[in-house]
Amino acid sequence: MAYPPFDLSGKVALITGGNSGIGLGMAEAIAAAGGDVCLWGTNAGKNAAARAQVARHGGRCEAMLCDVADEAAVEAAFAATLAHFGRVDGCFANAGISGRGTAASFAEMSTAEWRRVMNVNLDGAFFTLRAACRHMMDRPGGGRLVTTASLAAISGAPRGEHYAAAKGGLIAMTYTLAVEMARHGVTANAILPGWVETGMTGLTFAWEKFAKAVMPRIPARRWGTGADFGGLAVYLMSEASAYHSGDTFIVDGAYWRF
Repeated sequence: MAYPPFDLSGKVALITGGNSGIGLGMAEAIAAAGGDVCLWGTNAGKNAAARAQVARHGGRCEAMLCDVADEAAVEAAFAATLAHFGRVDGCFANAGISGRGTAASFAEMSTAEWRRVMNVNLDGAFFTLRAACRHMMDRPGGGRLVTTASLAAISGAPRGEHYAAAKGGLIAMTYTLAVEMARHGVTANAILPGWVETGMTGLTFAWEKFAKAVMPRIPARRWGTGADFGGLAVYLMSEASAYHSGDTFIVDGAYWRF
């Protein structure tokens, strides 16, 4: 018999960047645990494929086009999500872009490149979480806020200061939300992935020099996958985590400890 608090029947999760990688791994697990899922993404084809994949678990699933860096688009998509599902019990601010750029060093980084990363990785999370908080504060039962930060926020990322700064800010915002929203029955926690194989990291992992340097430093001796985040997503959505807030979860195959 399954542990009852992990039963997500009747709960709705919104996952930004949910059409691939970590977001899709979380979506599949939540759906398998009985939850309904709304996926936001910017690619219509990937949205449709992810929706079909998640829907195979039997629950309701919808995929919506939304660029989280666009404040108006986030407000419209959140309203559409509520219109379709009637509620949002868990909001996973997972959408993000890499810090790839043409700059060889921080001294050469353009303002446009800095803003490109901040617009999605920090501003986009702010727009999304703000909409979720407004909804969760106005209803009984509270909710769950989950952010996808990065190990780069605490370990450093050469030539990726914009990415690390955005993810570090996301962690700080999550901590503060945990404190402010606790009185409303809302928890807030951050996930810090290590080296995870996704569409965003594919080219990096295919670089032989990088792989030879990094893989031996991962005690688990493999890259992470989206599925590695499924169980954690179910826990954070569930009643089992009702008193667990203001935390960071490092998921990296013990890379940080090695």
